[in-house]
Amino acid sequence: MLNELKTPRCEYSRDPMIACALEGVASVAAGLDDVAIVIHAPQGCAATANQAFDAHEIDFSSRRIACSRLFETDIIMGATEKLRDLVLQADRSYGASTIFVVGTCAADIIGEDIAAVCRSLLGKVRARLVPIMAGGFRGDAFAGMDLGLDALLGLMGEGKPSPAPGDAGSLVRSPPERLSSRPPAASLLLPQASSNPTWWADAEWARGVLEELSGGPCLAFPRGTTTAELAAVASSGACALLSHDAGFRFARELERRGSPWIMKDLPLPIGIENTGRWIRAAAAFFDRSREAEELIARGESMVTEILRRRALMIIPRYRNCRVAISADATLAIPLVRTLYLELEMIPEIVLLKGSSPEARGLLERELGDLGISPLVVFDADGWAIAEALREREVDAVLGSSWERYIAEELGIRIVFDVVAPTSRDLYVDRPYFGYEGFLNLLEAMGNSWEEALRSKRIAWEQFEEAE
Repeated sequence: MLNELKTPRCEYSRDPMIACALEGVASVAAGLDDVAIVIHAPQGCAATANQAFDAHEIDFSSRRIACSRLFETDIIMGATEKLRDLVLQADRSYGASTIFVVGTCAADIIGEDIAAVCRSLLGKVRARLVPIMAGGFRGDAFAGMDLGLDALLGLMGEGKPSPAPGDAGSLVRSPPERLSSRPPAASLLLPQASSNPTWWADAEWARGVLEELSGGPCLAFPRGTTTAELAAVASSGACALLSHDAGFRFARELERRGSPWIMKDLPLPIGIENTGRWIRAAAAFFDRSREAEELIARGESMVTEILRRRALMIIPRYRNCRVAISADATLAIPLVRTLYLELEMIPEIVLLKGSSPEARGLLERELGDLGISPLVVFDADGWAIAEALREREVDAVLGSSWERYIAEELGIRIVFDVVAPTSRDLYVDRPYFGYEGFLNLLEAMGNSWEEALRSKRIAWEQFEEAE
């Protein structure tokens, strides 16, 4: 049983941590190379889609976004023709193979029928049209990721499953061709639901491990892939979901279609023990246990040698440090075991940005296995984080620049700035997954520790007395 702190809903909550469903839908679409996004919304919502392209590190010259720029008169009188004209213009201008036609809060309020508009344009546009209603009332960014992934299921050529409530589904004129005659050995499902500031380095690490263990190519989706490769995703030998916050419906549907979902009950590979468990589980599926043990031995030896040379005081530094972990479930859940067993810290509070049933179940199993009972908060925003930090005393907070501001107000001196949005400059992608990723995490934590304890005042008086 989780020791859960429930805070009353508060209309004055500051710094909400989770954006609306539009951000989630846009994050799925922005990862595909051959997609354009038409947003039926006031012009400010286009900035949300731009943020999704930012997350995928796609420059402005490659972004295909069009916004209907709804005004007051459009909200009152309707804007169906305006949307039709915009979709036609986007089809002529962008030449994309697929156009996501996304309705937002304004379109949702006035009851705009996005799917009907797209049906009326079949035969008049070259692109496939994917209508999605992604108003903020339909959920947070994680829910939006699921809406976007649900829509892509309809493009996979096997028909489509029952749509999620409120989802218009996809309009597909013809099933895409398979990418090649040889399906990938595995597909990595990558909804952008991780607060690792260089998340795609984690994806590359996971792909490298699976390719080494499977002996075949692995496809990362949706990251630099196309809608034509959806059939390859659906026919891959296995799928691995690199998220504990979104993508569960998509993974289950792939499993139903014959692509087994592997490592589904394990935390992601952050830290020594979690990495070993994850690699062994993958190796068991591909029957490559000997290769896995060699990979684990090399990784653990590398970590041990580096820490002996450069971080001899790391355990005395962190031992019995009471810490609050604030991140999405993708990062927070594996960090609990890593901090507790490998750094001998005491997780006092676990603050999760989401609340998926899968994350709840996995966290409960992890805490039960470790024999600890930290305070747990789901759907944590700024208000809930501050209330939890007041409720239970901690020495440090592991989070981002957002948590830093809250912690400083409460007199908490140490904040490990390791998740996005971070106040650190990052020019090279560095994973948190795997053995090298564990060292990257420790390095970031060590620098935050030193910065927190460094004096920010200079006693000028001592120099004046000397004179």
